[in-house]
Amino acid sequence: MIFCVHVYMCTCVPDMSHPIVKFLTYLEIERNYSDHTILNYKIDLDEFFDFLNGLSLKDVDYPVLRRYVAHIRQRNLRPRSVARKLSCLRSFFKYLQREGIVDKNPATLLMTPKLDRKLPNFLSEGEAEALMESPKHDKALELRDRAIFETLYSTGIRVSELVGLNENSVDMIGNVIRVMGKGKKERIVPIGDKAIEAIREYCEKRLKKSQALFLNKGGQRLTTRSIGNIINKYIQRTSIHKKISPHALRHSFATHLLNRGADLRSVQELLGHQNLSTTQIYTHLTTEKLRNVYNQAHPRA
Repeated sequence: MIFCVHVYMCTCVPDMSHPIVKFLTYLEIERNYSDHTILNYKIDLDEFFDFLNGLSLKDVDYPVLRRYVAHIRQRNLRPRSVARKLSCLRSFFKYLQREGIVDKNPATLLMTPKLDRKLPNFLSEGEAEALMESPKHDKALELRDRAIFETLYSTGIRVSELVGLNENSVDMIGNVIRVMGKGKKERIVPIGDKAIEAIREYCEKRLKKSQALFLNKGGQRLTTRSIGNIINKYIQRTSIHKKISPHALRHSFATHLLNRGADLRSVQELLGHQNLSTTQIYTHLTTEKLRNVYNQAHPRA
């Protein structure tokens, strides 16, 4: 049974003909949206239907949507949360119009709030190396932790993609890994020799065999939260005085590649970004390096 049907089995809308259920089914089957995104859209649409209080979708016009926007703004939500809710409504009414459920799409006129692009936190090359070297012992768990750090930094994959890796996802001869990314899209990512060696040492020493690559003490697949706890433990062993999340290794991967001359399109492919604009945020992090190059090279700098 597909995800969105599971979601609604325990809610007030079990009817498979309901527009929300049909829309979420469309997102999952035809658009390959992730479970996380579908769940967020379900929450947003449930909230919207509560606001409508029985009003027919055919009677929803732009003034109704404006009142809804005012309603959610009263909750002092972050601009990014508001933007997601409005994006959900636009997609929902576009789908309804395409299916002939409504005659017009009243959400086309909704304006998305301007979002500030927050610069991601990242490690310097020296700090990244210090983190890689922080697991010192040859016990199975420390070998696992080193393999995790090396894999994240070597490939730039998301933490959710890391915990989803299986042992057969890693091609140790071809130096690539097979990753299931956002939208359930598979991609092939290069992985460096040091990361491959770290994975090999860990697999030789780990106490339990499993299809999953990275296991906890009980032999179960690690969770994304577990990865965060592991990184926090090792940050305390180093001289790194930053608040580092697992995603910071992905940011470090992209920043260091660009600093060393990689082109933006290649970094986009490696990160699995659908749009180049998502990758362009990393160009802001290389400004200082470009300024130094300019000062050294330009005769009138």
